[in-house]
Amino acid sequence: MPRVKRGVQHVKRRTNLRKRVKGYQAGRKNLIKQAKTAVLKAGAHSYMGRKKKKRDYRALWQIRISAATKEHGLSYSQFMGKLKKAGIALDRKVLAELAANHPKAFEVLVIEAKK
Repeated sequence: MPRVKRGVQHVKRRTNLRKRVKGYQAGRKNLIKQAKTAVLKAGAHSYMGRKKKKRDYRALWQIRISAATKEHGLSYSQFMGKLKKAGIALDRKVLAELAANHPKAFEVLVIEAKK
């Protein structure tokens, strides 16, 4: 039985790795060991970045809602508490959108929450 030669897979794996590190600097794009490490770290950072993006947007929405509620004499936490008691179930993304682009509709929500 002939021996198994794995040159094709070996080259293919390196080629795919090189495609992923295209644009990296110095040895991180040329040297296989460094390229592997760079790709692993890049993957970890992109995973963390996707999680962080969600936190950042939620914080942004809270700031926008807070700014809009202050105009009506309420704090953010008071407004959210009163909304919950009033049975209005809108998430922060929608509330921030209303506060920024539809102030009249947001004002109606504030009045409803104050009742």
